[in-house]
Amino acid sequence: MVATKDRVRIIDTTVLSNDWYVLKKTTFDFQRRDGVWQRQSRETYDRGNGATILLFSRDQRTVVLTRQFRLPAFVNGHDGMMIEAAAGLLDNATPEERIRAEAQEETGYRVDNVQKVFEAYMSPGSVTEKLHFFIAEYDASARVGRGGGVEAEGEDLEVIELTLDDALDAVRRGEIVDAKTIMLLQFAALNPVLERRVS
Repeated sequence: MVATKDRVRIIDTTVLSNDWYVLKKTTFDFQRRDGVWQRQSRETYDRGNGATILLFSRDQRTVVLTRQFRLPAFVNGHDGMMIEAAAGLLDNATPEERIRAEAQEETGYRVDNVQKVFEAYMSPGSVTEKLHFFIAEYDASARVGRGGGVEAEGEDLEVIELTLDDALDAVRRGEIVDAKTIMLLQFAALNPVLERRVS
């Protein structure tokens, strides 16, 4: 079998925007399965890789999420107020370092023991970002601040605590429509992360 890298020939790359992140247009030849080379053109948006985390309490069977305004969702017909798991771009940190910092900034909870559960490309047809997914336990003693994000970065997050059942119901009702959050909630529902440990 021919390696994928041998089926792609980059012809031209043009930077269309380099303001917030990098938007490029790439023209390339791709060798189809029948052996024929086909010229294609695609735009890619490179914003770096990121990490996200679901904070959960075994004792209370709850999760901590945030609510914040998202302009892209707003301009696509949503009211813009998205319920999400804490997340952020890596910005040259390791996924574990970044997600511990993001959890504290956004939710106010300090989490030391984070567990990576999987990785995923969230929109591979146009966005280069790979997201690292984590879970971690929290309790009242881990609350070290109010959360809410970094004001200087335009963040204004409301911290919300829901039972896992209520969060899953919110997904079914269409109140939680953020993909990364749905994926983490479904992971929690399908895996015994919220089962109480037997001493």
